[in-house]
Amino acid sequence: MPVTRIDDPEADYWTRQLRLGALIAGIVTVLGAVQVTLNWAPERRWWAVPIAVAAVAQALAVTLPWRRWVRNRRTRAWLISWWALEIPVLLVFAKADPAGVVLYLPCGMMIVVMAAALYPASVVIGLGTVTLAGYLLLLGDAAGTSTVIVVGMMSVMASVVTVSAIMAHNRRRLDNRRRAAERRTEALLQNSPEVVIAVGADGDVRYASPSTRSVLGYPPAAVSGATLSTLVHPDDLLRMSAWMNALRCSPPATTSEAEARLRRRDGSWAVVDIIGTNCLEDPDLHALVISMRDIGTRKTLEEQLSRQAFTDSLTGLPNRALFRDRLQHATTRRDAEVTVILIDMDDFKHVNDNLGHDAGDELLTTIAARLRDNVRTGDTLARLGGDEFAVLLQELDGRDAADLAERLLHELRQPIRLASRDLRCTASIGIATGGDLTGEELLRNADLAMYAAKKQGRNAYALFEPAMYAHVLNEAQQRLEIEQGLAGEQFVVHYQPVVDLPTQQLIGVEALVRWQHPERGLLGPQHFIDNAEVNGLIVPLGRWVLREACQQLARWQQQSAAAADLKINVNLSARQFQYPDLVDDVREAIEQAGIDARCLTLELTESMLLQDIDAAVEKLRTLRRLGVRLAIDDFGTGYSSLNYLKQLPVDVLKIDRTFITRVATDADDKALVDAVISMGQALRLHTVAEGIETDDQWETLHRLGCDYGQGFLFGRPVAPSFIDTLLSDAAEEPQPSAA
Repeated sequence: MPVTRIDDPEADYWTRQLRLGALIAGIVTVLGAVQVTLNWAPERRWWAVPIAVAAVAQALAVTLPWRRWVRNRRTRAWLISWWALEIPVLLVFAKADPAGVVLYLPCGMMIVVMAAALYPASVVIGLGTVTLAGYLLLLGDAAGTSTVIVVGMMSVMASVVTVSAIMAHNRRRLDNRRRAAERRTEALLQNSPEVVIAVGADGDVRYASPSTRSVLGYPPAAVSGATLSTLVHPDDLLRMSAWMNALRCSPPATTSEAEARLRRRDGSWAVVDIIGTNCLEDPDLHALVISMRDIGTRKTLEEQLSRQAFTDSLTGLPNRALFRDRLQHATTRRDAEVTVILIDMDDFKHVNDNLGHDAGDELLTTIAARLRDNVRTGDTLARLGGDEFAVLLQELDGRDAADLAERLLHELRQPIRLASRDLRCTASIGIATGGDLTGEELLRNADLAMYAAKKQGRNAYALFEPAMYAHVLNEAQQRLEIEQGLAGEQFVVHYQPVVDLPTQQLIGVEALVRWQHPERGLLGPQHFIDNAEVNGLIVPLGRWVLREACQQLARWQQQSAAAADLKINVNLSARQFQYPDLVDDVREAIEQAGIDARCLTLELTESMLLQDIDAAVEKLRTLRRLGVRLAIDDFGTGYSSLNYLKQLPVDVLKIDRTFITRVATDADDKALVDAVISMGQALRLHTVAEGIETDDQWETLHRLGCDYGQGFLFGRPVAPSFIDTLLSDAAEEPQPSAA
């Protein structure tokens, strides 16, 4: 069934005018047949028969399918011949009829008026002119006609022609404006991304917009009620039929929305958003108006964004957002026990630093593949970020989770070929099984267990225990107390004397921080340093100790001449040494206190220097350029080596107390201390022995050639006022060369 336009006023107008013209022509022709029968000579009355036949033929023309024919502009153009032929036929009849002169002009006027309803003014004027010419011919045969009547009739005819021509001109202007509006509407519909169709109450498509071709590939005329249903995807057909029936039965002007897949002409499927409005009661429409927009691109983009939002782009695994969503869903249902396994790669940062991020990405991809091969299909394996993965398990008890963790550790330890070398990776795994816990609580517990595995030495797994949470709470509480202690100036610095071993005279002090806790009293570093190191508060705490020590040295030097060459030692933590602004902190502390940079010695441990020897050497050289001295603390307990020691720009070696305790009684310890002292002398470094508590230890170290010493034999860490006393006692005694 071809698609018709929902509204074609021009075709309707032409159809009405043609049928009216045919009816009027038939009536006039019948009157002509009556005139022949009544007023013509008997021998000529036979003309009534063909005239009557012509009347019937014209009357039957009313039934012709004018609506379809007049859509063709060529047909409209040829129809002018109908009117043009009427005039000579009328002229012949008027010549033969006794009253022809009277009948001719009224019939001619009727022809002109009917033509004015369809054709332009030029056609109307042409027909009027021909009609008047015929009237003049009739007057030549009609003697005795009144001149006044003739002039009057011709004036009336001219007026009718003029008015009809004006009306035809105005009608043509209105038609042109209407067609322009229709063309604009058609252009808008043609270029619109939406397909608009009108479906009648019987299901037939009465109109389809031109954009049907661009959206679906079909010409508008190819869309019909029958084919429309065949375009719907089979899986959507029942739903769309129900939607259409519901829209048809809905109240007038009701709008409803749906989404469906329609087959394009090339066989592909278009995903369309459909909006339907019930306009069956609208007198101008009598249809369901349905607009369809192709949303395939938007749907594809939405799916892509959804994948990006919930999928890790590197490994293709679910990301943190999707993992949290599934974990929340699993813990909400409570129909099975939920277990979370958290996996964190050990020392993954070294891979990025040494081999580059591309190699790190390749390693993560390989690790993800190995993990995927060792979990069940129904389990959720996700990459939470960086080198951290998680597995969500259901219907799995703790023992099975532990078995899985051991299997994963084994798989991860297998060599991975990367950048022309074989790498062996390890991981720390935390396991938490939930009863009535929320997803967030379960993930938190797995995280605590994972960190417990790292503390156990890594390459291990740990099951969550409530004590882990209590430990975290304790650490958090202590962090808060340290922050409050820094803000409330609860920390103090004590100073332990450093003496010249041969003379036991004071040559320096080591600054040691203490915490004057408001409830627990004076606390040593073992109660808070480790926690401060872990949570990062060691940096502001170390900065405060550095400034306080420098300012205290400045006060001593101002108060006593014996402190002129006094040295002060300040310890640096590993995190403080790695802090980017360390050099600026040291410079500011020296400048604010106004001391000589050579009076400040910074103590560092071997282990923090060896984490990145090249970076450590560069930073030590920068510190040396400030003028400060550098010491290696606890020397001998780490990776003591002449090879790396000669690279480090240090001034002092501090021998750890573990070797000093039995230096006077144990030959091996004595030999080790002797070796360290000899190494220091060979490298032109000063040596300081820590933890000297007895005279025997002092005598032994003195004989071995150790330069300086500190320990309980010479003084415990004390408040600054006790150092004031020592300086007063030494005020008149000569000072040895300082360390």
